[in-house]
Amino acid sequence: MNTQNLYVDINVLQTVPSSNINRDDTGAPKTAIYGGATRSRVSSQSWKRAVRKAFGKQSDGANWLEGIRTTRGPLLLAKKMQELDNNLSDEEALNKAIDVFNKSKIKLDKKTNRTKALLMLSNGQVEKLAKYALENDELDGKAIKKALQSEYSLDMALFGRMVADDPSLNVDAACQVAHAISTHEIVPEFDYYTAVDDKKEDEESGSAMIGTIEYDSATLYRYANVNVNELIHSLGDSDVAAKGLGLFIKDFIMSMPTGKQNTFANKTIPQYVLITVRPDTPVNLVSAFEEPVKSRDGYVQPSVKKLEEEYQETQTFVEKPLATYVLTNKISEIGNQVAGIDDLVDNVVKTIETRVSDENSND
Repeated sequence: MNTQNLYVDINVLQTVPSSNINRDDTGAPKTAIYGGATRSRVSSQSWKRAVRKAFGKQSDGANWLEGIRTTRGPLLLAKKMQELDNNLSDEEALNKAIDVFNKSKIKLDKKTNRTKALLMLSNGQVEKLAKYALENDELDGKAIKKALQSEYSLDMALFGRMVADDPSLNVDAACQVAHAISTHEIVPEFDYYTAVDDKKEDEESGSAMIGTIEYDSATLYRYANVNVNELIHSLGDSDVAAKGLGLFIKDFIMSMPTGKQNTFANKTIPQYVLITVRPDTPVNLVSAFEEPVKSRDGYVQPSVKKLEEEYQETQTFVEKPLATYVLTNKISEIGNQVAGIDDLVDNVVKTIETRVSDENSND
């Protein structure tokens, strides 16, 4: 059993052109004030959803990768029961599913038969509940709760689950994701656009539609960390956790929220990735940019320089990382340089596997 702390820190610098990938309630790109300067901001929730969607594309039918966050839990359960027993009518399946949720104490809207709040379920949990409901005429709340406390999907283990109706069903998140912010000050801009009616008569003038959209461009600092032991605990297997960690690292680096992507075609890849494996505490290096980067010759290389300086300075307060890996085509002066993203992931996962194996052998 692993008892020592083990954290993976993922630091990413990524430049994004004119874009509006994460909007606020007015339709403007989200911002934050940091170090007294206005920064472009992308919420952690939007990037976590992008990662979850990436998991789904790689799942290939595997139950353990992507969970389902929905209010339609009873409907999903009824459908699964009918897949397992095609003699079950729609009404019978739905009534059984409603009974399962009532016994679990998760509140339903009686008009829609949906949960009153979004609930995350793994495919494995839905299947386990369906089999239990079909095999038992009298349902036991404890057995249902036990099913909901097992078979966690990777995204549930990473990002957690909160169930207000029954906190015992909560799942502690093994991963923390920061809001991405620009390393420099930004000035919001506006695009004035018009749309012309293709069928307008020659004597007609003007446009059929006029509007504006707000956007900005930025070099973003992105950060996430993973508590490896918590991930192993939730998934129940160190080998599965190591595989899941590798998938998360790659998908966090390469994914991107899709807001207004058709309008701006803003999909980019990172210019710099720094990953550390730490035995003491996770460390967000955003303090590197508390004083915003100033440059007339691009922001990426000055941001790399400030980030690596901050990495060096943190050694005054925390233990030296067990391993440090850097992936970039920019000038870097720290860590072990790796050749590509697959090489990066392989190195981090091997470091974790060795550490976990060494500790297990000492138990």
